[in-house]
Amino acid sequence: MISQRLLANLFIAINAVVANKIRSLLTALGIIFGVAAVIAMMAIGNGAQQEILDQIKLVGVNNIVIKPIIEQTEEKLDDSNGKKDKKKFSPGLTVRDVKSIQSIVPGLTRISPEISLDTYVIRNGFRRSAKLVGIEPSYFEIYNFEISHGQGFTAEHLKLGSPVCVIGQGVKSRFFPVEDAIGKSIKVGNHWLTIVGVLGERLVSKASISKLGIRDFNMDVYAPLQTVLVRYRNRDLITTESIRLAGMRSRGMISDNGGSAEAEQERKNYHQLDRLVIQVEETRNLQPASEIISRILQRKHYDMIDYEIEIPELLLKQQQRTNDIFNYVLFAIALISLLVGGIGIMNIMLASVLERIKEIGLRLSIGAKQSDIIQQFLFEAMMISVSGGLIGVLLGISLAFLVSKFIGIPTVITFVSILISFGVAASIGLIFGIAPARKAAKQDPILSLRYE
Repeated sequence: MISQRLLANLFIAINAVVANKIRSLLTALGIIFGVAAVIAMMAIGNGAQQEILDQIKLVGVNNIVIKPIIEQTEEKLDDSNGKKDKKKFSPGLTVRDVKSIQSIVPGLTRISPEISLDTYVIRNGFRRSAKLVGIEPSYFEIYNFEISHGQGFTAEHLKLGSPVCVIGQGVKSRFFPVEDAIGKSIKVGNHWLTIVGVLGERLVSKASISKLGIRDFNMDVYAPLQTVLVRYRNRDLITTESIRLAGMRSRGMISDNGGSAEAEQERKNYHQLDRLVIQVEETRNLQPASEIISRILQRKHYDMIDYEIEIPELLLKQQQRTNDIFNYVLFAIALISLLVGGIGIMNIMLASVLERIKEIGLRLSIGAKQSDIIQQFLFEAMMISVSGGLIGVLLGISLAFLVSKFIGIPTVITFVSILISFGVAASIGLIFGIAPARKAAKQDPILSLRYE
């Protein structure tokens, strides 16, 4: 009996909504745009958060990054008297700094010195530019690299400076598209290196490359640090050639500005290492550890600040906090639009009660209860809000897709965001439909039948 009355009231509410399609649609617009805005904003926020998490994985967790500053000139101009003042001497960033940091700074889990050289790879007459990176085995652990084939560097490789390498997936696909690369040799620069491992593919977006200053890891060739220092380049060594070139420059036989920009930058680069990544055990120790490292380097470099210290994770987390605040504001605006939509439903339902006083009086006079009238108007409000919520969900998903496709902002649509927005829309219809429904149920049947 109760279910029949509910179905009868629902059927009456459906007829009332269908009979006023345009008004019902206009009433639902606030709900539609509110739900769409909530889903789109949450998708953009989730996309930004996912992008930051991916970037943290790329730069590693709890890392301190030290980069050398390459001087552009060997002399600086004293502004007071116009005389040229020789810059201070510094040995640059070297392996000795690594050993000092390891022995002094507590709470370090891994430390990875790097040397990066622009070079080329040759095999079977095919040549392509590439990056040769001299590393320690800890490099792969810090950056969460996985070796898909072969193995990493052994202790024997590291001690002897063996001519071995691990290649990225991009190098493998270009030089060994259909054959196993393990055990094969490729010419990297002026030396032949034997491949002992192939890294798994690492997807890096263009946004991450530009924001984080990282390169495409898939086109890198990795060799032991000692191999690069012995067989390729060690800027910490004073060679006969470097003394000869310095003497020729001092006598004016070679112009300081001669040659390409890359060659000029390389000549100014006196640092043995191109990058030093230090992993700290706990996040809270990142800042104190970086301060200790800064004092160590300042002392060893004779008070010459020719390096910069960065903490990528803290920078990314600060960016994440900024994004979160922005997303909270947008989410609040979207909820306000839902609230406005609910007020619109209440206004229209109140107007509907005034228009249908005779209908209400007729139903009450032939035996309908006040609960039946309440149910009828609540069903009407719920139908408007639920249908608006469904349309809003479709519109919000479409907006998130369009933003990702045409604007390039990453979006992640989750079931939770859809459930929250749709649940809020349905709740608003129920809450803001109560007042009009109660007003309709309290009408006097006799006065309602006389109403003009």
